[in-house]
Amino acid sequence: MSAVSARLRTSFTAVGVPVLACGIALAGLGAWTASGRAGSPPHVAVTKAYVYQSFGSTPETAAFFTLTNDGGSADRLVHIASTDTVAPPRLSEHHMTSSGGAYRQPVDSVTVPAKDGLTMTPHGIDVTVRPKGTWRPGEEVSFTLRFARGKPLKIRAVVVRPGAQTDRLPRP
Repeated sequence: MSAVSARLRTSFTAVGVPVLACGIALAGLGAWTASGRAGSPPHVAVTKAYVYQSFGSTPETAAFFTLTNDGGSADRLVHIASTDTVAPPRLSEHHMTSSGGAYRQPVDSVTVPAKDGLTMTPHGIDVTVRPKGTWRPGEEVSFTLRFARGKPLKIRAVVVRPGAQTDRLPRP
């Protein structure tokens, strides 16, 4: 092999491999754009909303929302408001201690993934609320959900007894 062809081969390897990688990446981005999802905004909706009835002298209870996002990018739930609560509702996360105790830890926001969603549960993310008065099963509580990128959503959550089946609740 001559020195010239060795130099050409080294030059091609040094330049050709990055050019080929860029071409493959560009083809992938082109396909993603052609699918109509590149850079599309989040599109969050609420498909289920309920709040537990509080009992006895317990001043707080929890609300739960099932959020879907069929948009092309994630969003973050950053604030929840309600005129039906004594204090502003707070996003919180359920934790267990090593001794089997449970506690809620406040969180600033939660992600609603793109092409997916978020289901709040008593064992994960939920919303801590302090009711104004006594809420009875079947009543509705109003909430406004605010997102980092999407429009605010005004919804109504149905009051249920803790442990009640929630798979047949009407859409908020």
